[in-house]
Amino acid sequence: MAKIVGMEVLDVRFPTSRELDGSDAMNPDPDYSAAYVVLHTDGGPDGYGLAFTIGRGNDVQAAAIRALEPHVVGRDVPTDAAALGDLSRALVGDSQLRWLGPEKGVAHMAIGAVVNAAWDLAARIAGLPVWRFAAGMSPEELVSLVDFRYLTDALTEQEALEILRAAEPGRAERIAKIERDGYRAYSTSPGWLGYSDAKLIRLAEQAVADGFEMIKLKVGGNLEDDVRRMKLARETVGPDIRVAVDANQRWDVSTAITWMTALAPYDPYWIEEPTSPDDVLGHAAIAKALAPIRVATGEHVQNRVVFKQLLQAGAISVLQLDAARVGGFNENLAILLLAAKFGIPVCPHAGGVGLCELVRHLSMFDFVAVSGSDADRSIEWVDHLHEHFTDPAAVVDGRYVAPSAPGFSARMHDATLRRFTFPDGPEWTETSK
Repeated sequence: MAKIVGMEVLDVRFPTSRELDGSDAMNPDPDYSAAYVVLHTDGGPDGYGLAFTIGRGNDVQAAAIRALEPHVVGRDVPTDAAALGDLSRALVGDSQLRWLGPEKGVAHMAIGAVVNAAWDLAARIAGLPVWRFAAGMSPEELVSLVDFRYLTDALTEQEALEILRAAEPGRAERIAKIERDGYRAYSTSPGWLGYSDAKLIRLAEQAVADGFEMIKLKVGGNLEDDVRRMKLARETVGPDIRVAVDANQRWDVSTAITWMTALAPYDPYWIEEPTSPDDVLGHAAIAKALAPIRVATGEHVQNRVVFKQLLQAGAISVLQLDAARVGGFNENLAILLLAAKFGIPVCPHAGGVGLCELVRHLSMFDFVAVSGSDADRSIEWVDHLHEHFTDPAAVVDGRYVAPSAPGFSARMHDATLRRFTFPDGPEWTETSK
């Protein structure tokens, strides 16, 4: 049996703050970054994963990943659900590292990076993209991956099995549909807060021409500016294109209600992250006050337990899981099952670097093997940094193309790693002179 013989971790940063790509009311100058992990083996392919950050602190995230090395190096290379479940349980179960969460923050994101790298490795060995690899597992194997602790008041193991068994008969047809038609995308590229009105209009027009049925604007800096920008966006795209808005946690509950009431005449499809991602009751109050405007959140929700409470409280009508925020594929499977149980559509977060590449696997797997539905579901699309990946995400006519290369699509080009590794890569040493 091949072994994992090494774990390499790199601090990779991209200077996106120079053009204000990714700018929003809470994060005005992000440098999209990845704490990048490579699982080296002694008898086959390597595995690749990452945790996404926005610049300073990426070194802290990388250090947290390195702390997991004793649980990883020396293990048999994972090839099936049993091994992937064992690895996840070993990482989450380290009581001393767990104290730093528990199951949240930098420590938990580190687990997610390593678990996703293990899935990448297993899928590479199987010769399949992760979405196809996972969709080939039986309901029993999939359930064995999930930690049901803290969930059984909302989702039992038996209920999860029933959800997966109900989706099993149509898997082959849905795989064929994904490979033929792809998966619906929406575009955030027009809406960064630092962009001028002219750039917003130009990019919104382009998004519609490119086949997107929804765009998203960042809001929360200044109400007068937001009303003007929302009016411009609506006039540009017309009444039939959805326009979502995203406050990136900027507001108190009352402010969110007041602000969104002012934007309501322009028919916002959802308000994303209106307040603290931990404030379950606050989201519920906002949802009640603003209906029928939908409330969406999830990119900063720290684990399956908070998602459970948001669903139980009726606090969200769109669930936005993130491929690199929680404990990897295993925990995201739990979150997909919760969403299916409560009948809430999943529209993943995919800004940043590598997230479009990763999260398309989760949505496509969900459609094939969990929810069996793509109604009111779409994946965020941000059109930058894809060129740094060996299996880059692509959108054609407003739809994600199904990945076919083996793995989880997290591997970066070696030239990218040499250039953008912080602080010694040429991108950083040359610009600091």
